[in-house]
Amino acid sequence: MRLHRNLVLAVIHALDLIYNEKEYADKVVQKTLKLDKRWGVRDRKFVAETIYEMVRWKRLYNEIAGTKEHYTRDNLWKNFAVWAILKGIKLPDWRYFEGTPTRRIKGKFDELQSIRKFRESIPDWMDETCEAELGKRWDVEIKELNKQARVILRTNTLKTTRKELQKLLQDEEVFSEFVPQAPDALVLVERKNVFITQAFKNGLFEVQDASSQLVAAFLDVKPGQKVIDTCAGAGGKTLHLASLMENKGQIIAMDIYAHKLAELKKRAKRDGAHNIETRPIEGSKSIKKFKGKADRVLIDAPCSGIGVLKRNPDSKWKLNADFLDRIRKTQAEILDQYASMVKEGGKMVYATCSILPSENEHQVEAFLEKHKDFKLVKDKKVSPAESGFDGFYMALLEKKS
Repeated sequence: MRLHRNLVLAVIHALDLIYNEKEYADKVVQKTLKLDKRWGVRDRKFVAETIYEMVRWKRLYNEIAGTKEHYTRDNLWKNFAVWAILKGIKLPDWRYFEGTPTRRIKGKFDELQSIRKFRESIPDWMDETCEAELGKRWDVEIKELNKQARVILRTNTLKTTRKELQKLLQDEEVFSEFVPQAPDALVLVERKNVFITQAFKNGLFEVQDASSQLVAAFLDVKPGQKVIDTCAGAGGKTLHLASLMENKGQIIAMDIYAHKLAELKKRAKRDGAHNIETRPIEGSKSIKKFKGKADRVLIDAPCSGIGVLKRNPDSKWKLNADFLDRIRKTQAEILDQYASMVKEGGKMVYATCSILPSENEHQVEAFLEKHKDFKLVKDKKVSPAESGFDGFYMALLEKKS
C-alpha cells in the first residue's frame, strides 16, 4: 500500500480533533469525509478505517511510540508511524517519518502482548472493573470488542420482506447475508455507504445491530396495544416496535432530549410508521401522567456502553469509573420510576448495551427486591465473543394482576 499525503494529513487532523478537542469520533469521521469531493471509495475507506483503528488502539500505539499521551502534532505523526509499521506499510520519504525506529517499534509491540491493558488498548480502571465483574470471560470479550463492527440492517417489515430487501440491495450492488439469530436482519458482505441507496431513501431498512434487534421482540408486543418506549432516543427500537405491531395501537416515544425525538419523527415518516407519538420528558409529571396505563414499557436504559465498544471505540477514552458509578444510580432510579407506567398484567423490558452484571442482572435483582408486584419472566445476555455482535442484556418483567 502507498500512502497519499493528503489522506494522511486528513487522518492526522481528525485525530487532533478527537484527542485534543474531545470531539466524537463518528462525527469527526463524517466531517472529514466531506473535506474533498474528489476522494474515491478507496480513499474514503482508508480515511474512515484508519481514524477508527488509531482511536481503537490509541493506548497501545502511544505506549510503543513513547509519546506520554501528549498529542502534539509531532506525536500524532509518531503514533501514525507506529500504525503504518505494524500494518507492514513502507513509510514514504517524508520529513515526519525521519528517524522512525522500525525495529524498536516491532520489538516493543511483541513485548507488550503479555500485558492485557496494552495488548487490548484499554484504560486501567476499565480493565480492573471488567475483570472483577467478568473474570476470565473479560479476555475473550475485549478481544472481540476490539474488532471492527459489521454493518447490520433491519428490514422494515411495514414495507418489505427480508428476502425482497436483499434482492433490491443486490440490484444496487450492496450484497448481504441473512443473520440466523435475528429474523429481520441482513449483514453486509462488505462495508458500503447504505444511506445513499434508493432502498434506504424509500424507508425499507434501518441500520441496527443484530443484538439490538432482539430487544423490541423481547417485549412481546401485540398489535393494538399501548406501548411506551421511555428512553427512545432517535428511535431505532421504537421503529422496530411499530413494525412488530403492524402500525396498530399506540407507541408513545419518550426521551429527555427533544432533538433526538425530532430525528425519530423524520425516521418514522420515511419508514411509514404512523402509530408513534413523541413526548419529551419534562420531569416526574411526564411519567405520572401514564401511571398504570401501559400494556408494555421498554426501558432501554442509559449505560456504560461497554458492549458496543467495537462500534464506538472512542468511548473507551471518554468513560471513567465515576461515570460508571453515576450511571448505575441513574439506572436504578429510572427502573424505579418508569415501572409505575406498567398496568396490572402488563410487561416491561429493562435493556442495556453493557456486559457488566452490575448494570444488568444486579439492577433487576435490586428492583425485584423492592417491587414485589413484579416478577422476572426471563432474561437474556448477548455475549460479543459468542455472537460476534454487540453485547446486550435484556430482562422481561411482568406486573402481577
